[in-house]
Amino acid sequence: MRNIMSKIYLKKDIEHIQKKINMLGNSKMDALSFTNTRVLTTILLALFLIFFTNLSYIIIPFILIIYYYLYYQIFIVNKLKKREEKLDREALYFFEVLTLTLESGKNLQNSIEMTCENIDSELSQEFKKSLKEVAVGKTLIEALGDMQKRIPSENINNIILNIMQTNYFGNSIIETMNNQVSYLRDKQMLDIKGQINKIPNKVSIVSVIFIVPLILLLILGPYLVNFLG
Repeated sequence: MRNIMSKIYLKKDIEHIQKKINMLGNSKMDALSFTNTRVLTTILLALFLIFFTNLSYIIIPFILIIYYYLYYQIFIVNKLKKREEKLDREALYFFEVLTLTLESGKNLQNSIEMTCENIDSELSQEFKKSLKEVAVGKTLIEALGDMQKRIPSENINNIILNIMQTNYFGNSIIETMNNQVSYLRDKQMLDIKGQINKIPNKVSIVSVIFIVPLILLLILGPYLVNFLG
């Protein structure tokens, strides 16, 4: 059945979805199962709208298109965004500890192992997967390259790329890591400032929606009572 269904979808679409699913971490679904569920629920929704509602046949296709799009947004895009934000929050501390471990004189692989032993985070789990791949025969560079395919964060992937290039060309890994940690620290500070700058806009929106109508009601209330009376 799966083989039959796999021939219906475009190969590039399945590969694209599978790539995204791989970035979700320990997801138990695959691209074909996801796509089958997406199509099946869309069909069931169509049958429900046709037989149990009085909606126009012109409106129903638009509802189905919106549902089909939102299904991907909710179960793939939104989850990826949350995971990216979580990994970015964990990155600074992880790479700070990794840098300190490197400065103690250990090589890259031993430093990663020691850092993973002392930090329990989602990012640490990804590095542990890479270390397991090294244990079964992959080189550290190959394992880190595969790790990039599981990470939705561009910031972390850039750091991994710099680590790989530094390790390959024999440059100073400590200098590279110090630069990357400084970048993460500066970016985190800019993100915090950006969130602070958004607060006045959020307050203004809340004021317009809730406070201003309430003030107008208090001011105009007596006049409305007299008018209605």
